[in-house]
Amino acid sequence: MDDETGKKRLGGSLLHDFIAGALGGSAGIFLGYPFDTIKVQLQTQSGKMSYSGTMDAMKNVHAFGFVRGYFRGLASPLLTYGVVNAVFFGVYGNCLKLLQWVKKQDRVSYMDVFLSGCVAGAAQVAVACPVDLVKVVLQSQIPHEISATDNRGKLTKHRHGHYPSGNVKYYSGSWRCAVDIFKRHGIRGWYKGAVSMLYRDVLSYGAYCLIFEYLNAEMLRKRWTDPRGIMSSVVAGGVAGTVTWFAVMPSDVVKSRLQADLTGKYKGIVDCVKKSVEAEGLQVLFKGTVITCLRAFPVNAATLLVYFQSLQYLNSFDV
Repeated sequence: MDDETGKKRLGGSLLHDFIAGALGGSAGIFLGYPFDTIKVQLQTQSGKMSYSGTMDAMKNVHAFGFVRGYFRGLASPLLTYGVVNAVFFGVYGNCLKLLQWVKKQDRVSYMDVFLSGCVAGAAQVAVACPVDLVKVVLQSQIPHEISATDNRGKLTKHRHGHYPSGNVKYYSGSWRCAVDIFKRHGIRGWYKGAVSMLYRDVLSYGAYCLIFEYLNAEMLRKRWTDPRGIMSSVVAGGVAGTVTWFAVMPSDVVKSRLQADLTGKYKGIVDCVKKSVEAEGLQVLFKGTVITCLRAFPVNAATLLVYFQSLQYLNSFDV
């Protein structure tokens, strides 16, 4: 097969990509948020507060219930992830349209898909970083119950926050967290971890779009799906999300640790990697991989399914 996707891009209003992207993002956030909370807990807890594994983290978060545990910090992404995904899919779709116009072709190549995904990945960081920062800070502050032995040999349990020294404020909600960070550090505070997000998102979103478009086109070409392409969107979206998330786990761990660090422990990306590896070994860079991959398939399948089905529906009104 040549590098043509084998199909024309959907036409329609420039706003359609943004609207469909917002709908797709909203669908994915509810489905994947509990898994994301577990991932952040695994990535940000270190030293004596480290979890023994995924099930240990799930057990601890579950003890706090759905609101204070699994869905802690949901308000921030719930109100804004629709915008984040609208930016991503809007930039992605319109970059493809621009390349079609520049090349004067009615089809796009896989290279066009990859480049458009990279551009869209970079663009969404501007909106996603502040949202992600608040989310990670709140998720990382879920207390961790730790078993210990006192001086008489009796087993006791203590709950420690992410910052047991108590020199960092414990935030009760997304708004208070965002406002306090802004008061302390200004706009720069909201973009802590932005460089590591760029490292994570630019190439990975290009690969994400490329894998999705290729698998979706192949399933449609071989008729391994239904007439509306629902099955192909689900399978291609799930596989693309799982593969790319696995590939970016080290940069995601670094990003989470930098954003959750309100004490100034890490000086930057290199310092974070160095200190983390020295303290916990290379395996620290893959903390949360299992739960992330389990989350990636259904979340990305739902996001891309809703996005493309919504886009088809919106474009059906074009005349």
